[in-house]
Amino acid sequence: MAGTESIEVDPALLKSDCDSDYASSGYNTESTSLSSTVNEYIFENGRRYHAYYGTDKNLLPTDEAEKDRMDLHHEIMIQLLDGELHKAPLPPDVHNILDVGTGTGIWAIDMADKYPSAQVLGIDLSPLQPKWVPPNCKFEVDDAELEWTYRSDYFSFIHFRNVAQGITKWRQVLAEAYRCTKRGGYVELSESGAMLYSDDDSLAPENPARRWGELMTEAMAKSGRTAPVDGHLSERLEKAGFVDIKSFAIKQPFGPWAKDKKLKKLGMMLLLQGEQGFHSYGMMAFTRMLKMDPKEADTLCRAAIAATKNKKTHAYAIHYVAYGRKPEAEE
Repeated sequence: MAGTESIEVDPALLKSDCDSDYASSGYNTESTSLSSTVNEYIFENGRRYHAYYGTDKNLLPTDEAEKDRMDLHHEIMIQLLDGELHKAPLPPDVHNILDVGTGTGIWAIDMADKYPSAQVLGIDLSPLQPKWVPPNCKFEVDDAELEWTYRSDYFSFIHFRNVAQGITKWRQVLAEAYRCTKRGGYVELSESGAMLYSDDDSLAPENPARRWGELMTEAMAKSGRTAPVDGHLSERLEKAGFVDIKSFAIKQPFGPWAKDKKLKKLGMMLLLQGEQGFHSYGMMAFTRMLKMDPKEADTLCRAAIAATKNKKTHAYAIHYVAYGRKPEAEE
């Protein structure tokens, strides 16, 4: 698997022992978010969730703060993929592209700009996307777990990213994706794991960030959504019939503790998105799936955020990517 080497900690960060947070070392880890607006959604735990396909369909909120976080995470993903929007080897003249769970639509918009010959369609449960988009990009409100209305052998590329919290019927969804992918086209799955790890044992078993990951994994399992781990994505593609499958496991450090300059920048970005991320992913999962008291869930999320800000904790999550090709007819 790619990207699994141990991350070296920046020794300069450990010279000051007087304080444990990053602010004491010159890093500003605070972030601000835009206020929420109401548009036919429900409010729960102080967050706004979509209700069009049912409130349990997606565990993530859809308010302005979450839209900001998703856009920031898109930039993080570009950094993780070395400036690219995908790992699949697409030709320059790729045609029809589908983005499942498009969120704010930022990936689809960037793909439309990168591939002007392509028609890019983004679908999501909620209409979060902007009105002004490139002429070769459009968005629709749709549920990927329903029967797909697209014709067979149509899309050159189908992209799924961070939709594990909203899909329980992976076998059905990928069967539809296989049918709708043209011969020789690709499907790519891209998901962040729920668990946090460390290479130097700095993430103790009682660490709140580690506990958050364990409970998040448990909550997803109870809701029929398996948290991604090594091998899951490639296995799903293989069972769906795709070939030439390639998979990657990429470490995402929380905090600017890595010695490597690229990882240090990524760590800072992840720390900022974690200000919203731990709550965005955790609150509904904990209160609905694990029946936790909202105050208890909020306390855990806040403790997890604080734990990742401790410069002596060198935690990282793993982002998994796998893509596969639909075989040609003669194959």
